[in-house]
This record gives sequence, C-alpha cells and structure tokens, in this order.
Amino acid sequence: MPTVAKITSKGQTTIPQEVRAALHVAAGDFIAWEVGADGTATVRRVQPMDIDYLRAVEGALSEWAGSADEDAYREL
Repeated sequence: MPTVAKITSKGQTTIPQEVRAALHVAAGDFIAWEVGADGTATVRRVQPMDIDYLRAVEGALSEWAGSADEDAYREL
C-alpha cells in the first residue's frame, strides 16, 4: 500500500518515516526529484559530491541554451 503525505499551502510535505528509512536519509541530507514523461516522480538520495557535479554540468550546458543554438541545432 502506498504511503500518503499531505502538501501544505507552501508546497512542503513531511517525508514519512518508512520512506526516509528506505532512502537512508535524515535531516540535512539531500534528495533529488525526477519527473518522468508519464507524470510519475522518482526521488533518490544524493551525495553532496553529486550536487557539485550536477551544478558543474548545468553551468557547462547553459552556454548552449541560447536561441542561436536552438536555431543551429534544430534539424539535428
């Protein structure tokens, strides 16, 4: 049976204890959310090193986020 949690008006929720235990997370840990094309959401624990890596990748990829790049690579 799924575990259900309520979302507050500020978009916050409490991660149920059994989910925290399964993910091995505690206060101060980081989690990452991924939303699939079908609307499902996956959450996983992330190591602080992962966050630094993701921020570096995001920064590197942002240089190709302009409209000129979109036009140049649209037909690929």
